[in-house]
Amino acid sequence: MGKALYELGEIPPLGEVPQRMYASVIRRERYGRPVDAFRTEVVDVPPVGRGQVLVMMMAAGVNYNNAWAALGRPLDVIKARQRRGECEDFHIGGSDGSGVVWAVGEGVAQVKVGDEVVLSGCQWDESAADIRLGADPMTSVTQRVWGYESNFGAFAQFSVVDEYQCHPKPARLTWEEAACFMVTGATAYRQLCGWPPHTVRPGDPVLIWGGAGGLGSMAIQIVDLLGGVPIAVVSNEERGEYCLRLGARGYLLRGDYTHWGRLPDIDDEAATSAWTSEVRRFGKRFWEILGERRAPRIVLEHSGQDTIPTSMYLCDTAGMVVICGGTTGYHADVDLRFLWMRQKRLQGSHFANSQQCRAVANLAGTGRLDPCLSWTGTFEELGAAHQMMRDNQHPPGNMAVLVNAPARGERHAAGLA
Repeated sequence: MGKALYELGEIPPLGEVPQRMYASVIRRERYGRPVDAFRTEVVDVPPVGRGQVLVMMMAAGVNYNNAWAALGRPLDVIKARQRRGECEDFHIGGSDGSGVVWAVGEGVAQVKVGDEVVLSGCQWDESAADIRLGADPMTSVTQRVWGYESNFGAFAQFSVVDEYQCHPKPARLTWEEAACFMVTGATAYRQLCGWPPHTVRPGDPVLIWGGAGGLGSMAIQIVDLLGGVPIAVVSNEERGEYCLRLGARGYLLRGDYTHWGRLPDIDDEAATSAWTSEVRRFGKRFWEILGERRAPRIVLEHSGQDTIPTSMYLCDTAGMVVICGGTTGYHADVDLRFLWMRQKRLQGSHFANSQQCRAVANLAGTGRLDPCLSWTGTFEELGAAHQMMRDNQHPPGNMAVLVNAPARGERHAAGLA
């Protein structure tokens, strides 16, 4: 009989499932700064049900959603799950990860014990009525974010996922590279390719907010791969140069402009005139970078409140602003005259379905999409990593932490790379 608990990085015999595991845990009494909210604890290994897979986590990606989980707002994830009848009084986050299939439940046919996988970050009920009637699973009423809305995410030695969340790990990538790109890459892919007829076409100008972040770094590459012209918005010259190396045509410095936030009252002529002057100056700079007087056909948004007024103004006639978040706030203003008279589209977009996730995994596997791993930490640095993200002090690209994977250049005695 095997051990009840293995140390982080200590690999059990393949398929042997211990009773207990280490996990980075958030509890309600620790809600607040992420650096203080995460603590390593020992908890039970979750059971594996029908259609589920137990994965020994090798590395995990870091995303903004678990900065929110640590804060306890805008959603108290523990309280929300308890209202649904779940009993755990803790949260194990992590919506991005890579690992090894360690056990499979009844009915699992697409993966087997020993498979190396990358995990996608949403779950749904495949038997739900809306899905059976043909709905995209991402629009199902049963859809929820793994490791945020659902528990037992990637920040643990073992995690239980649904079978369809498992995608083949690209052999060319390290565990940490494989762990960091799926949430941002698949989200950007759906935004840019998932809303016909507004998909990126050769020559299309595309404005990308936060170009040096995880989402932006993926979006720049995808637009470039599809023949579009990515132009980024960044906070400083260093991040702008990073975007150029990824394939951006150019970049705008957000600090050069002053019109961010909610729209002024339309009856305030002076404030409206000042806002209009600044947004036109922003648009003129976009034209200068592009080399012609064309508006962006697609604007990739996630910042929300501070930038939506500019995005909707600048977007081309019959173009689309597609948004997947609201990092600067949720109460964004839209001048409806530009929306209806210029027949623009404001489209919400949320992560990606299985087909879109597999497409992104294939792009990374063939070397056409760089995961843009910029920082790798230890398991104990999960709180610090989320604090960096919360404070906007994180490096460009994506971040990951090692769980059971060895440090770069080392190998496990058991042979797992």
